[in-house]
Amino acid sequence: MTLTAADLDLAARAPLFADLDRADLLLLLDGAHVATYPEAELLFSQGDAADRFFVVLEGRVNLFALTETGDHSIIEVFDPVCTFAEAAIFSSGKFPLNCEVMAGARMAHIPAPPFLRRLAENRTLAFRLLAGLSQWQGRLMHEISELKSKSPGQRLATFLLALSAKAEGQERVRLPLSKAALASRIGIAPESLSRALNRLKAVGVETHGRDIVLTDVEALRRLCLEGGGD
Repeated sequence: MTLTAADLDLAARAPLFADLDRADLLLLLDGAHVATYPEAELLFSQGDAADRFFVVLEGRVNLFALTETGDHSIIEVFDPVCTFAEAAIFSSGKFPLNCEVMAGARMAHIPAPPFLRRLAENRTLAFRLLAGLSQWQGRLMHEISELKSKSPGQRLATFLLALSAKAEGQERVRLPLSKAALASRIGIAPESLSRALNRLKAVGVETHGRDIVLTDVEALRRLCLEGGGD
């Protein structure tokens, strides 16, 4: 399915395209198509040819590596609206990780050859895209730096606050990942996640399976601003 006007409006919100006007976006996304995934499935495997990149319009995708024991180690989770896998088409031409699309996702597939050709033909457009990519990378580096300075409890609290914000401030949110995947996502051991959940009870976090109730969001925010420690 080709991109609709509504799909283009969504894609325009992705950080990579932040500095582009409508005409430039239409030019770059000419030839792209939208795919819907009713069931979870593997999108690509590590080492596959990077012949396209993607825009998450709805749902979620997980980038993961396989450990020596065959377990999934979640490297990154992508939610709407953002691009991913663009670095692979600019560099090695191979996907460096595996990607799983979760059930209910909708994504735009952007073929690499025409996209790269249009950038080569229009240097001004290429520099604008590079500016958007640089800003996005800067935000990611800041997030990584912030994450490394936080305790497991603060990392979990930050994740829960972001989840609440996406749910428009609702008290009750549902974890989009299993607890094992969530631990991998925020860079802590599974046993550390259990301890962190217990510690967050003191600031009003109630756990009901994968449903989480945040009874004191302000206390959770204050915890995130405190110094390190466990």
